[in-house]
Amino acid sequence: MSCQVGGVNVSRETFERLEDFSALVSKWTQKINLISPSTLPEIWERHVSDSAQLYRFSPDIVEKWVDIGSGGGFPGIVVAILAKEKSPRTVFTLIESDQRKVTFLRTAARELGLNAHVLSDRIESATRQQANVVSARALTALSSMMPLVQRHLKSTGTALLHKGKRYATEVADARDSWRFDLEEHRSLTDPEGRILAIRNLRCVGP
Repeated sequence: MSCQVGGVNVSRETFERLEDFSALVSKWTQKINLISPSTLPEIWERHVSDSAQLYRFSPDIVEKWVDIGSGGGFPGIVVAILAKEKSPRTVFTLIESDQRKVTFLRTAARELGLNAHVLSDRIESATRQQANVVSARALTALSSMMPLVQRHLKSTGTALLHKGKRYATEVADARDSWRFDLEEHRSLTDPEGRILAIRNLRCVGP
């Protein structure tokens, strides 16, 4: 039996693992601010499906996937759950500086049996990762995110970034100092949002 989550076909086992993760987030959010408590009733649509859709644009072969500013595990833990079935050799690194969230992420990765580890560090000072994919969700403006992405992305890699309704303005601002190839994909969960796939990222600013 299979079903879809965020436009991705998943097995019953993967679906149940996503449910287990949702329950873990709900439990921990009562103690630390993983997600806004007001969004808990909508956790599946607002957070799980929104994160899962990123996987639709993953390259076929990914040795190393880095999620920056992982917070409550969206999208990092969610895509690692999908990859456990679809790409078990992919190694996930989640970078997070908040120690309480680091503890949560490590607990989730361990309990769900994921091929993932957590770096407790600031994104801008963490060891350069040379990742095939760098992902981020609700982190910062695109122009501010570009140096962080470039730090951890291989020159041949792909950045997959969630952006809201101001995505076009953010792209225009980022192009003042950066050059990159861009694919825009409509979000399945936010009619005004986009998933940005960025390649060949290079700085041309002062």
